[in-house]
Amino acid sequence: MLTIGQLARYVGVSTKTIRVYHDKGLLPEPDRDASGYRRYTAQDAIELIKIRTLAEAGVPLAKILTLKDAPDEAFRGALTQIDGDLTTRIRSLRHTQRRLRELASGHTRLLPTKVDRHLQRLGALGFSERWVAMESDLWILVFATHPDIAHELFRDQAQALTDPTLRQLYLDYDHAYDLDPRDPSLADLARRIVGATTDRYGTGDLPGQATASEIPGLIQDAVNASSPAWQRLDTLIRDSLRREPAPLSAREPAMRATARP
Repeated sequence: MLTIGQLARYVGVSTKTIRVYHDKGLLPEPDRDASGYRRYTAQDAIELIKIRTLAEAGVPLAKILTLKDAPDEAFRGALTQIDGDLTTRIRSLRHTQRRLRELASGHTRLLPTKVDRHLQRLGALGFSERWVAMESDLWILVFATHPDIAHELFRDQAQALTDPTLRQLYLDYDHAYDLDPRDPSLADLARRIVGATTDRYGTGDLPGQATASEIPGLIQDAVNASSPAWQRLDTLIRDSLRREPAPLSAREPAMRATARP
């Protein structure tokens, strides 16, 4: 026969917890001995282990009380459901654990794996650290605000970088950051960007153009504000597009598709 303290130590709970289970009707109170102490049997230990296991799995005490009185088949079915729920929770906790470890290492991943890998390769292609950081920030905004079209936009840009001519346009755009806004090479770059956009998309819509969101404009404004040369380049592109036939003039600036997500 076990005392309440011995039972608590054996099962791994506190004596207070056992008393709570008594009050809730989960574990019947045993008879007391001549000295007035509760004395528990091996069966009490088995019942307490069942209760503790269900409670640790997140089952409310009220439901545990119901399960204890359920027929064997219903009890087994409930356990199967609880097991499935626990598996889902474990998967979620493991995901949270990975995020915590990424946070601790300073490498929080906010983008799909394929986008992360794409960004990591940009440096090897000749892009500046500033460009890679900016691309990362912009893709986070795109995936957060337009998840329905973000993958289409990403595929379009990733595919563009496989074309040496288009990739060079991206690189030239990146390297134009520190140019004087009056540098004549900006006009040539704007002309090449518009020409590449027309060649690639014809008179159709640019990827993601169907959205009526203000985010693309806000992004472009933020990009322009970081470099007077980029602001001048955007103006030149807009001016050139206005002189194109109507289907193209209605588009967003060309660099939104060829050098911006």
